[in-house]
Amino acid sequence: MSRRRLVTALLVLGVLALLVVPLFLDGGVSEFTGTDNQATTAIEDQGYQPWFSSLLPPLPPSVESGLFAAQAAIGGGILGYVLGRLRGRASARTTPPPTEQR
Repeated sequence: MSRRRLVTALLVLGVLALLVVPLFLDGGVSEFTGTDNQATTAIEDQGYQPWFSSLLPPLPPSVESGLFAAQAAIGGGILGYVLGRLRGRASARTTPPPTEQR
């Protein structure tokens, strides 16, 4: 395995660790609530009954924001890759040099 591939693999593992480790450290218990949770509480206090319950337990806010940041990073990476490919393709097209006229 070359040094370049090893560095790439370690960077990918590091990013995955940054995304997965908070899931285990928080344990789903957090004192911070987002506006979605506050709105849900306010609506249910007025007597609203939900039609169904979620299949998965709600994620802690720190995990939600981490997943949102990961989604934004992946989207930015894809956008950067596509724009880079388009720019590279445009610069790879060579125009024939002008002919000399005497």
